[in-house]
Amino acid sequence: MNARIAAILVLLLAVLGGGALLLQRQDTARRPSNVADLGQRLLKDLKAADIAAIRITEPDRGKGQAAATLTVQRKEDGWVIAERDGFPADAAKVREFVLKAIELKVGQSEPIGEKDRARLNLDEPGGKSETAGTLLELLGQDGKPLARLTIGRKYFKREVENPDRAPADGRFVMRPEDPATVYLISDPLSQASARSADWIDRSSFKVEKVKSLEVRYPGGEGWRIERAADNAGWKLAGAKAGEKLEISKANAASYVLGLLELADVAPKDAKDTGLDKPTLINATTLAGVSYAIKIGRLEQDNYYVAFTSSDDQPRDKLLSRYVLLIPKSKLEDTLKPRAELLEKKDAGRK
Repeated sequence: MNARIAAILVLLLAVLGGGALLLQRQDTARRPSNVADLGQRLLKDLKAADIAAIRITEPDRGKGQAAATLTVQRKEDGWVIAERDGFPADAAKVREFVLKAIELKVGQSEPIGEKDRARLNLDEPGGKSETAGTLLELLGQDGKPLARLTIGRKYFKREVENPDRAPADGRFVMRPEDPATVYLISDPLSQASARSADWIDRSSFKVEKVKSLEVRYPGGEGWRIERAADNAGWKLAGAKAGEKLEISKANAASYVLGLLELADVAPKDAKDTGLDKPTLINATTLAGVSYAIKIGRLEQDNYYVAFTSSDDQPRDKLLSRYVLLIPKSKLEDTLKPRAELLEKKDAGRK
């Protein structure tokens, strides 16, 4: 190889090398600067064992959705809701939420400005309600945040008719300490709610195998049914001539008391519950346990309920300390007027 050919080869290598470098720089320019975040954990270094409380703050969005804060705290005997006087949270829901929070992955991240934050509902609660997001704080034993996340607008891969109710494909979120970056995650974080109804343990007290059942309405009228054994027929106390108890309705009135579930728990300072002038339900079971149940005002689809029980079961003792909200549908058969418990007379019969 003479000197002239060697010089040409050196020149070609230089040109090719420069071209490769140029292509690499162009490719880098097309890629987002935060590409290293993609697929990484959003809340880095967060450990389940370190989380002592979950605090969720929602903004006031109007339409009956007032600003609210809910705190789920870890105690020695389980998770409880601070704003409901230590009422037990559903441990499975809490565990699932914590694990999801720890494993949140960055699906996409982009720079964001003030207008974009407002458009995606990523402003912190306390500002304009229509632009504020939900603030999630995971707290340590000292009450200080281990991680904070502002949860914004839902993300949909397709157009939906009702975004408020439709299941989302993901969520836009932001770390408050980095307000210049928005993240898209694949989990819609539907459990990130400040409604106690979304967190409570819904298991209720249950009145099973009823022996006697009495219902007294605020005006003084009412009825009482009783039976001697589990397979014995029901009798209506004070039945008049020609009145006959419809057994299927008596069975339903007593049976549904063993299927009760909670819709929610009222705040400790709840007012206008209607429990000062309640409908009274007195029930005794075949096992000798007695229940005195007060049914208050109907709040949307749920009744305010308070009760006492002679049972020494831990759940009954716990629930009797609170004002409960029980679905109307669970009490309808028990609260029927006396006339609706009677067999209908044949109109053609004289």
